[in-house]
This record gives sequence, C-alpha cells and structure tokens, in this order.
Amino acid sequence: MAMKLARVGTLGPTSAAARPGRLVGLGPTPRHSSRLLASTAKASAKTSDKKKTDTSKRPELEGHVAIDAPPASFVTEREGDEAKDSIRHKFEKLIRESQDSICAAITEVDGMEFREDAYTRPSGGGGITRVLQGGNVWEKAGVNVSVVYGLMPPEAYRAATGNDDAELNGEGFVPFFAAGISSVMHPHNPHAPTMHFNYRYFETEQWGGIPSQWWFGGGTDITPSYLYKDDMEHFHGTLKNVCDEHDEAYFPKFKQWADDYFMIKHRGERRGCGGIFFDDLNDKPKEELFEFSKQCQQSVVPAYVPLVEKHMNDEFTEDQKRWQQARRGRYVEFNLVYDRGTTFGLKTGGRIESILMSMPLTSRWEYDYVPEKGTPEWDLLDACQTPRDWV
Repeated sequence: MAMKLARVGTLGPTSAAARPGRLVGLGPTPRHSSRLLASTAKASAKTSDKKKTDTSKRPELEGHVAIDAPPASFVTEREGDEAKDSIRHKFEKLIRESQDSICAAITEVDGMEFREDAYTRPSGGGGITRVLQGGNVWEKAGVNVSVVYGLMPPEAYRAATGNDDAELNGEGFVPFFAAGISSVMHPHNPHAPTMHFNYRYFETEQWGGIPSQWWFGGGTDITPSYLYKDDMEHFHGTLKNVCDEHDEAYFPKFKQWADDYFMIKHRGERRGCGGIFFDDLNDKPKEELFEFSKQCQQSVVPAYVPLVEKHMNDEFTEDQKRWQQARRGRYVEFNLVYDRGTTFGLKTGGRIESILMSMPLTSRWEYDYVPEKGTPEWDLLDACQTPRDWV
C-alpha cells in the first residue's frame, strides 16, 4: 500500500509513489509543520525590530524593496559603467551566471521551476532569491545571489572575518561591499544527500585604524543521512581536483577547515561529512583567486547532482525518514547558532526570507535519539564525530 507523506508548503499531501523514491512500511508517516519555523522567524523579526532602535540612521536596515526584475548589474547601477572592469562587477557577473546554470541543472532533474524574488536595498545593491519548494526530487532547494553595499556594526565585522576576539577601536559602522552566491538543497529521499555551497567576495573601507581590506571566501560541503563510500569519494575527489589545479596545499587545508568550521560544538559532532571551506583568502592576486572561486562554483553540479540522480529512486523506510529528519534538526542547529553567513546577514539587515532559505521544510527533535552501534545510522554519526579522509 502506498503511504502518504505530508508535503509542507504544497496544496495538500502527495503520495510517495507520485515522486521518485518509495516509502516502505506500515502506518502513517509523522506530519511535520512549517508553523513552528514560521513563528520562530516572526519572533526573530520582532526581536530584530527592537534592536533597530539604536541604529535607525542606518539606511540598510530600513527594509528591502521588491522589484519585478533585477537590473542587468547591481554594481553598475550604483557605480556606473566605469565599474564594468572592476572585480566587483566581474564577481557579480560570475555568481549570476552560476545561479542560472545551477538552477537549470536542478530543474532538469526535478522537473519543477524555481520561484524568483528580486529586491533592492536602500543603501545600494540588492539580491535575487530562487527557491524550489515541494518539488519532485527536492523537498526544498534554494540558490541566492546578493550584492550588498552598506555599513556594518563591529560585531558584524567580527562575524564576517571569523575573528570574535578582534580589537576594533573605531566608532560607528564599518563601510563594506559584499557579493556572494549561497545555496542549500534538501532532497526528499533519505539516501540522497543535502548539499550546501557559498562563494563570496568582500571589501571593507579603511576604518578605526584598520586599512581597507578585500578577500574571497566560500566552500562546498555535503550532509548525507546515509553514508555511501563511493559517493563521498566522488564528491571530495571532485573538489580536490579543482583545488589541485590551483594549489596542492589547498585541499588538505580547506578540508580540515571545513571539518573544523561545521562543528556543532554543543553536540560534539559535525553537521555532515564536510568538503572544503576557506575564508579571508587574499594571499594571491585577485584575478587568480577569482578563477579559483569560479572553478569551485562550476564544480557544484558535477560533484553533487550525480549523487542525487543515483539515489532519488531508492526505497526507504519510515525509520530511515525519521533519521533524515533528525539529521535535518542538526542542520538547523548549526545554521542558527554557528553559521557565519547567517549571523552576518542578521546583523546587517539582510532579507530574512533569503537568510533562512537554508532551513529545511521539515526537521525533527526526538529526546535522546541515539542510533544503535553498528547500524548505518551509527556509521554516519561516527563519521560526523570523527571526520574521515575520503580521497
């Protein structure tokens, strides 16, 4: 008998047989509601409103303006055509091309188009958010692009640089420019992994005795619910090939950085099985680091999509779905408590719907849910607690 899974955010339940992957077992699958996440987001927004009182003169906190279509370039719209040869404009062009190609690849597999929302910021710049929700293969997939001019408080500067102990002696706010692309993709099938990537270029103006700075950052990482060795070898191997083309020291360094960064400290485990992560990268010429970021972005589809295609039709049980939801809970914990991008977005008046796009539609917290040793679930947890070398 085909079981029914509740699809949050769609027009009612959809049978498991109606999409790739078949749920095996008896009894109803627990229904999950988006109301909790929605109410949490509203509460966060209210808290944010209270905090705006002391910073009301900051134009970037005055809200975002929805537009029917994004301009050809947020950078040249603000800076003029003379900015066309700047690294700011080149990086915006790159991330928008990446957004187009990656969304096209996901739509080709899923069969559903992305919804697009474009907006501008009063202080300059704007963004393009694309979300596929309640799809045939992906429960939720989003690819965001943002180009931001603004002023950030010192605590946001610390979040951007990852240096919580930095001594900042300046007064007021730090002028900055940031452009980036970020994405999270959560498939329906527990055997198909979640994937995240983020690539950005950042500039700050001289402030508080600190000279103007620029750097690249980013990374791509994987979060499976079930561990398949050949999948991990393919994913990490694809990233290693890109790194090795630029610097053979990159992959081991950035792989370790990912293992350290995605640590859920209060759990003593990582969010997933890593990948690469880097930040504050400015030790080589801009054009050289630009090309590295470009190739990283171009590697997302070949590294990830074949794994989803491989597993999207796998049969799964109710218990396996429960485990996936528990791991999604860990994903939420990391993003809301530790993720640098989320923290920076919230502290600089970012668009809430875009910032929280990374949240899965459904997740689960069961009291003292510990898998039995020797099971596939235990194997995944062990890999999250003690990172493995896959290539």
